Amino acid sequence: MALLARGEKAPYFEGVNQSGEKISLNDFQGKKLILYFYPKDDTPGCTAEACNLNDNYEMWIGKGYHVVGVSPDSQVSHQKFISKYGLKFNLLSDEGKTILNAYGVWGEKKNYGKTYMGVIRSTYIIDEEGKIEEVIGTVDTKNHTGQIIKKLNL
Repeated sequence: MALLARGEKAPYFEGVNQSGEKISLNDFQGKKLILYFYPKDDTPGCTAEACNLNDNYEMWIGKGYHVVGVSPDSQVSHQKFISKYGLKFNLLSDEGKTILNAYGVWGEKKNYGKTYMGVIRSTYIIDEEGKIEEVIGTVDTKNHTGQIIKKLNL
């Protein structure tokens, strides 16, 4: 499955966050959103990415951007991940892979010669009107904030 393109309308999503609250695309109408997809809580790359976004969270809020992460992990896993690293943003649990499939980030991956299905780490920047402003398909987990700033010319 291919990633969505700039200018496309962001697919509607609705998911449950770490606290069991429903979060949907509609919650971000009139707001900018950094919607990032990652494979698994508390793994080296995913932790680096989450912590990099979290370390710059106040800057993102100051620039009018909200941050939401999505993975197939459970609500309980998200709670532990947030607690361990002091994350300030919502993580949505997508165990049924509905959101992952809608955004084209659930697909075939290869590692050490083995093929399997998994999350294709990527980020969508969604504007106030619900359109995809930018797509990052190759994520630099340790400097994701810098990567987004460069893409958006901020």
